[in-house]
Amino acid sequence: MKKIFALITALMIFPFSAQAFDFDEGDHYEVVKQTATETPEVKEFFSFLCPHCFKFEPLMANLEQKLPEQVKMKKVHVNFLGKQIGPELTLAYAAAEILKVEDKFSSLVFDQIHTQGKAINGRTDVLELFEKAGVDQQEAENALASFPVSGLASQMKRDTETFNIRGVPTLIVNGKYKVNTGSIRSNEEFVALVTFLTQKKN
Repeated sequence: MKKIFALITALMIFPFSAQAFDFDEGDHYEVVKQTATETPEVKEFFSFLCPHCFKFEPLMANLEQKLPEQVKMKKVHVNFLGKQIGPELTLAYAAAEILKVEDKFSSLVFDQIHTQGKAINGRTDVLELFEKAGVDQQEAENALASFPVSGLASQMKRDTETFNIRGVPTLIVNGKYKVNTGSIRSNEEFVALVTFLTQKKN
């Protein structure tokens, strides 16, 4: 977690760099699977309860703007923070995706927890946040109980287990490469590394 905090601080203070970058396995990234996805993707594992994930949001937004359009950006909420509320927030994020309000909902959740300092204690709080995101509470309740949302939340849990995610935020690129965020020293280097990994063929 200290490495993540150092990365976020460095990227905010030193957003630009003129140097060319060379990226090495073991230093800048790790190979976590032998086979890559057919299409390039960046998968961010995160938790609404994680303060580093909250601070990481602007960096990921910038990254999404810089990557080629064909690179798919995916977010995976993890269950292992927050005890019982962790899986509830995973289900909520899955519902927000299905309802196509994930950006607005995420902003509201992060703001309540990390800016306002207010806890989210259960379904009632989640439904109130959906209402603030423009979704009727009954519609949100129906979505949370639906098969597609349950399936998506289960897929997030499987992905967390498949890639042995133990801390967040964590980036997995092309289903094969894990970004060593502690090695990054600038915003430009961060974008360059992720771009490099999306294009890597072996």
